[in-house]
Amino acid sequence: MKAKYINPFLAASLNLFRDHLEVNCSAQSPVLNKEPMRLAEVSAIIGLAGETTGAVVLSFERTVAMAIAGRFAGKTFTVLSNEAIDCIGELVNIVAGNAKKDLLDFRIVISLPGVIIGREARVKWPEGIPVISIPFTSELGDFTVNVSLRE
Repeated sequence: MKAKYINPFLAASLNLFRDHLEVNCSAQSPVLNKEPMRLAEVSAIIGLAGETTGAVVLSFERTVAMAIAGRFAGKTFTVLSNEAIDCIGELVNIVAGNAKKDLLDFRIVISLPGVIIGREARVKWPEGIPVISIPFTSELGDFTVNVSLRE
């Protein structure tokens, strides 16, 4: 996996928190995800196809997803409602759109992002390719950006 494909998503995630949520956020050191099927309860998936294929998945625990959605919507969510899930979907759509700007030099198509809920939900990662997790910290809670790309 090349950094030139991953870094636009990391930068877009940082920019999203800074510009849209007015929250300080920082990326930690990447780690090999030894259990890629065990993501947090709310995961937003961006699929990639073209000269590289795979997925970028932002993964949040329920309370963090509600806090992030609430900040975006300007309200407090006490349950993970459809409105809160829609907010997460819109936020990951912003990440995908901003990352796409930095990927114009490559032949890559980015899918319309989707959100999956539940610890039993599964992402179809590229077979035989490791999943790298980049932990992020923020005042709204921690989350990870998980990446697995095949050239």
